[in-house]
Amino acid sequence: MTKLSVENKKRLEQLATPTIANVLDDLGFEGTMCGLKPAGLGMKVVGKALTVQEITGPYGSFSTEDFKVGHMIEAASTGDIIVVANNGAPVSTWGGMASYSAKLKGIGGLVVDGGIRDREEIIKFEFPAFSKHMVPTPGKTRIKVLSIGEPIVCANVKVRTGDIILADGTGVLCIPFEHLNTVIENAESYAKDDNQAMTEMKEGLTFIEALSKFKKI
Repeated sequence: MTKLSVENKKRLEQLATPTIANVLDDLGFEGTMCGLKPAGLGMKVVGKALTVQEITGPYGSFSTEDFKVGHMIEAASTGDIIVVANNGAPVSTWGGMASYSAKLKGIGGLVVDGGIRDREEIIKFEFPAFSKHMVPTPGKTRIKVLSIGEPIVCANVKVRTGDIILADGTGVLCIPFEHLNTVIENAESYAKDDNQAMTEMKEGLTFIEALSKFKKI
């Protein structure tokens, strides 16, 4: 599998999700995972996705062995972002101890279309985690892992293991790996224009004039 280069990772870390989202629109790719929020302020992460598919049922639906949080951690490599599709279920698939273990291993972060818990511990361990719900409800016997490493749909976005995840305070995005270089180059161009527009606004350019000059309308 192609690696995310150190250079590209650093370039992505300088970009915000709204800027990337503009470029994904240009490419015709719906990459925004709506409704996912960071566990704490200031969390941001860039890395390759490791995909996980889950299902959820009432308490007692599955065995404790079906939960497989440890399997997710073992399958992830340094810098990976574990991306879990659980159809937005308000049940916790991840908590403080898993965050601690993942942090020790060097895993980059977590994205869950579903629930996580232990907000205070996640923040304490400085582990970037993004989810639809923050909820104490245990996942054991409620959640079953169906696959690890297979294509998923997370918060209505198609994600493959190896695609690039960028998450910050505004939201979570998936970048198809084959379009990564184009996305970075175009996003950097957008960011440069935005910075120049703000500089000229400070010098007297109106907001409408700035939008027109930098082709934002």
